[in-house]
Amino acid sequence: MSLQPSERHLQAVKPGHPHDRGGKAQPMLIVENLKKYFPIHGGLLNRKVAEVKAVDDVSFSVLKGETLGIVGESGCGKSTLARLLMHLLPRDKGTLIFDGDPVDEPRGMSLRDLRRNLQMVFQDSYSSLNPRLPIEDSIAYGPSVHGMSRAKARAKARELLEKVGLRPDLFAGRYPHELSGGQKQRVNIARALALDPRMLILDEAVSALDKSVEAQVLNLLGYLKRHFNLTYMFISHDLHVVRYISDRVLVMYLGQVVEIGPVEDIYTQPKHPYTMALLASRLEIDPDQRIDTPPIVGDPPNPINPPSGCRFRTRCPLAEPICAERTPTLGTGAFAASDHRAACHVTNPVAGHSFAGRSLQSIAPSEMPARFAESA
Repeated sequence: MSLQPSERHLQAVKPGHPHDRGGKAQPMLIVENLKKYFPIHGGLLNRKVAEVKAVDDVSFSVLKGETLGIVGESGCGKSTLARLLMHLLPRDKGTLIFDGDPVDEPRGMSLRDLRRNLQMVFQDSYSSLNPRLPIEDSIAYGPSVHGMSRAKARAKARELLEKVGLRPDLFAGRYPHELSGGQKQRVNIARALALDPRMLILDEAVSALDKSVEAQVLNLLGYLKRHFNLTYMFISHDLHVVRYISDRVLVMYLGQVVEIGPVEDIYTQPKHPYTMALLASRLEIDPDQRIDTPPIVGDPPNPINPPSGCRFRTRCPLAEPICAERTPTLGTGAFAASDHRAACHVTNPVAGHSFAGRSLQSIAPSEMPARFAESA
């Protein structure tokens, strides 16, 4: 059986890290103008005929010690973004800076060093484990590859199993098919911690778990963050979980960032119509809080040929001609912890939109189109 780790195993360590390069004020990760297009081939000669714009000019930062939640509809580019950061996919364009050092560039940080400092926990807990290896060997594999002796790597694996709430004497020799979903995800978390990383990317790490097990794993992630002084990037479609665990939230739509800011600001005073509609779609346990009309109408546009200007304009009830003519941006200075920015002409007082400079909360229902007023 799996147990919650005791406080003896997860006492908070002293602030700071021996591998800290840039100091407390330096963001852990800076992403600038990241792009990834997937080519589509066809025709008699199998030439490139189009591109899927999966991640298109994405910029943001992750501050040290925080949890940045990333939300958006399925297909918006969340998982592709995570794989680009881990260099599991080659980027077409963009710069990654980890603690002040550019990644995979001359005089910068090598990919080997990046993967010692940045690890990922995948959504599918079963397929991400080797079915032929006992879990002790799966956890010890990374340290062994990076030069640790086999005996020390196995000892570290057993120590990490205890930290994630699995007794080494019961679980070290088991294979993945002998574990439950929650236990496999704990093993994946232990494996991600085996190289002593400073940051974890959690891609839908709890979405496949029962709610009771999900709560245990979320609490475990909180314990581990305090114990190891970790920084998290938490990707999820569950908006309730994101609000519980995150310090800031980044909202993606069709491969682009449409809003970023502190979690309570995003959830209580969203600045982008897409964020407002996304939050209105949350499941409610109170029957009196249910909605009768969908917050968003229509399907997302084709990422092969996205709309001009604002990509949300084809589904946005506040869309005006300016939204098709000009692409809204987040602006500069969107990397501070307190900044709350949205890529929407409504938030720009000089954009030329009829609601420019007004908050979405200040727009009276009578001023809104009917479908938007009903969901507001």
